[in-house]
Amino acid sequence: MTRASLDKQPHEVASMFDDVAAKYDLTNDVLSLGQTRLWRREVARAVDARPGQRVLDLAAGTATSSIPFAEAGAQVVPCDFSLGMLREGKRRHPELPLTAGDATRLPFADGVFDAVTISFGLRNVQETDAALREMLRVTKPGGRVVICEFSHPSWPPFRTVYTEYLMRALPPVATAVSSNPDAYVYLADSIRAWPDQPALATRLQQAGWQRVAWRNLTGGIVALHRGIKG
Repeated sequence: MTRASLDKQPHEVASMFDDVAAKYDLTNDVLSLGQTRLWRREVARAVDARPGQRVLDLAAGTATSSIPFAEAGAQVVPCDFSLGMLREGKRRHPELPLTAGDATRLPFADGVFDAVTISFGLRNVQETDAALREMLRVTKPGGRVVICEFSHPSWPPFRTVYTEYLMRALPPVATAVSSNPDAYVYLADSIRAWPDQPALATRLQQAGWQRVAWRNLTGGIVALHRGIKG
């Protein structure tokens, strides 16, 4: 299986990411026209990790997203479902405690993290609501969640252009730079099928998160959702 179907069978998704691990960060930089670095900076700012705090970075992949939290002095735990991604991450960042874990059944005790974050991974989880509840479970009272995910551009003409890019430009570009182009066709499909900003905010609230808010990045191509555990 080279392309996971949109019912997001866990073993298929994990296998897909195993296949693209070596070139994943490079491919993302190319496909996003360099925007991924901006988005990572905004995530780091929103998480606001402090020395001594514990941060869980879900769908951490090769742990590139975890580095800003470690540099801020936090104890960051990069966690991912793909063993291929984790192996690549451990090769690059042997100092980090990379951990294998399913976002719907996290291998952590209740209330142990000051912040939980996930970037571009929630839409690949088979049971989104279960993952949101698990994030709440492992977060300390007063702790925070930050979700960075592809979303829906807020300006209709821009949304049309963006959709055309996803469906037409992304596959040939991915073919040129990725080790598994089919994976990026799946990712484009999953972006189009993902809930919009208000819908994801509602799901966060239903999972138990409080003071839920979001803001758009790059015209709504990406949205940062935030919440607090009461």
